[in-house]
Amino acid sequence: MNKALQWFAQGLLYLLFAATIAVFSRWPVYQHLAPDKALIKLSLSHQGKLLGDCETLSLDELAKLPPNMRAPIRCPRERAPLIVELDIDGVLVDRQIAEPSGLSHDGAATIYRRIEVGAGRHRIAVRLKDDARSEGFDYRREADVTLVPAEILVIDFDATLHEITMQ
Repeated sequence: MNKALQWFAQGLLYLLFAATIAVFSRWPVYQHLAPDKALIKLSLSHQGKLLGDCETLSLDELAKLPPNMRAPIRCPRERAPLIVELDIDGVLVDRQIAEPSGLSHDGAATIYRRIEVGAGRHRIAVRLKDDARSEGFDYRREADVTLVPAEILVIDFDATLHEITMQ
């Protein structure tokens, strides 16, 4: 009798577990975007310019260094932070400053931002600064885009072409 009660209780627990999974697989309802919304993703990873200039060492300076450190040119490792601004329809929506990664601040800086907008026509302007020694922004991109509901526009930086892309 005791063994039958254990089997019944175990079956009841399995049934309760299966019912819980069934309920949460249908409820609450998840909606990625509202029916009249589109999405703009600002997602880029880019290395800023070096903060300083490379210097050529003289023969006397090289002689003072240990043999394994006698590189004729010494360059700083630290890179400039990225500054990114995003305008939608003439309004500044986002401004981010991303510090370079790594212990020596010599890696790529990464920016990610997700912005919901109404579907339809928009004027998008993106500005990127990756050189601390320059005035103003180093890269700019402006475009008129028409977004349909649930469309995703990704803004990135193509390092090989040296330009901001919108796809």
